Amino acid sequence: MNLPAAREIYQKIAANISHVMHGQSAATRKLLAALASGGHVLLEDFPGTGKTTLAKVLARSIDARFKRVQFTPDLLPSDILGVSIFNQREQEFQFHEGPVFTNILLADEINRASPRTQSALLEAMGEAQVSVDGERRNLAELFFVVATQNPVEFRGTYPLPEAQMDRFAMQFTLGYVQPAEEMAVLTAQADHHPLDELKPCVTLAEVMALKHAAQTIRINEELKRYIVELTGATRTTTGVQLGASPRASLALMKAAQALALFDGLEFVTPEQIQELAVPVIAHRLVMEAQARFSGLTARGVVESVVKKIKVPA
Repeated sequence: MNLPAAREIYQKIAANISHVMHGQSAATRKLLAALASGGHVLLEDFPGTGKTTLAKVLARSIDARFKRVQFTPDLLPSDILGVSIFNQREQEFQFHEGPVFTNILLADEINRASPRTQSALLEAMGEAQVSVDGERRNLAELFFVVATQNPVEFRGTYPLPEAQMDRFAMQFTLGYVQPAEEMAVLTAQADHHPLDELKPCVTLAEVMALKHAAQTIRINEELKRYIVELTGATRTTTGVQLGASPRASLALMKAAQALALFDGLEFVTPEQIQELAVPVIAHRLVMEAQARFSGLTARGVVESVVKKIKVPA
């Protein structure tokens, strides 16, 4: 598939999402960049801002399988991965697939489940496979996790461990929309929810073609070095206990390739890298306690690094 045709697929999905998600074009752009680059997304925002709706709208826009898991403290790993049940008639165990065997998985309020259950997704997100009863089972070629969490509630929640956070290509917020856009939301939902009328606008094959097209976008050695310098600088910054991993560099490169495709370019520019630096890198940093108390944030560290590192000419 040529690049203009691939870009048209992106535009179709973005337009379909905009019918429901008013004023969220920036969030949609990042979400689709993660999808096209093979990463996963963590949406962290206040209740009612549209995190779950955004995931459902994306799933409705693509003619693919969609599963939702509401994470709760009593959720077990088998509730996500699946379980083997003994069939008395056949006298053998039969595996019943869990919701992870899908194309798009919505992990709603992921931080409400225990660390043991959260870790059930580590292998799935990192390697597109799961190991159950000593047997490896591959997931679908398109496997995309959209997880949500509420940043203001701490009772009954379990913070995601660093290894889990590192599996997410991006973390970003939706934020509150402008009053005019909020008015449009009220008008659109006066009689019914526009999500009910949403129809798929692209096929699974077209999404896979979009992913493959993003991989063909060129990125030169100077920009690769620029990415490595950005992530490397977080490992030596005062106040940062744990910097960004090489996985962050890889995610930043792939997501920048997707954005360049969306922008109608055949090559990556520094602008795409800078646009994605915070959502790709910040959530992977672990700040020292003293730095947090003094007001230093992971987002602030990444923004400072972007300003300090020289941009390739």
